[in-house]
Amino acid sequence: MDRLGTALVLVSAAGFGTLGIFGKLADTAGLSIATVLVFRFLLATVVVWLLLGVRGDLRLLRGRSLALGLGLGAVGYAAQSGLYFWGLTFMTAGLVGILLYTYPVFVVGIAALGLDERVTRRTVAALGAALAGVALVTGADPAGADVRGVAVVLGAALVYAGYITTSRVALTTVDPQVLTAHVLPAAGVSFLVFGSATGRLTVPATAYEWGVVVALAVVATAIPVLAFFAGLRRIGASNASIVSTAEPVVTLLLGAAMLGEPITAATVSGGALVLGGVLLVQTGE
Repeated sequence: MDRLGTALVLVSAAGFGTLGIFGKLADTAGLSIATVLVFRFLLATVVVWLLLGVRGDLRLLRGRSLALGLGLGAVGYAAQSGLYFWGLTFMTAGLVGILLYTYPVFVVGIAALGLDERVTRRTVAALGAALAGVALVTGADPAGADVRGVAVVLGAALVYAGYITTSRVALTTVDPQVLTAHVLPAAGVSFLVFGSATGRLTVPATAYEWGVVVALAVVATAIPVLAFFAGLRRIGASNASIVSTAEPVVTLLLGAAMLGEPITAATVSGGALVLGGVLLVQTGE
């Protein structure tokens, strides 16, 4: 497998793995979810569009592709992100990262139900492993796994699975990075409207708060998005998906190192079952 491509996808996984950490830091700093996500998406939009301009890929979508891209951002990605950050208010970043990573299994399930794709024994085994992992994490570690948080994050995983499944339609005719450049601002505008309407939108007031939102936009969003697509071109979708399973591991380790979050035997075992189910799906035919 191409070493540079693998390294790029690992960089992407590490970047996405910091999302929960910075989300926790933002929550501790008193920043609302609306504030965090407005600045996350809009600042990331600036970075992505600047890099696309440097590459000469700066272009606007039109017609159905534009409507689909904006819809994916304003509804799908916005809902997934809001649920994810809401989940962080109930549970540790590590547990949220593990539970969110059930989404590849949900993707397979949605494809089987909605797209009439064949359900194989491998698919059933993968789903069983992932659900067993969730049950182990939430049942054997009740102190760390708030029932509300579990429901919220599994909801985020389900929404994300629907977002990915729908995105496949757009990606048949649109470059992934160009689609992302439209999804990000649409999601940002959704939270701008929501935050303004609910009175929950504020402007970061200190250098620390600005540092957190900039890190969310650049380190946890723009860089991993661009690195993933660059690696994807070199090693292909299947290999990229497998390498990306490093993401919840990064979140778990960073949560322990930076936030003092506990790593229990139940967390490790449950996380291994979830990732095992994901790998079983992604290495199948």
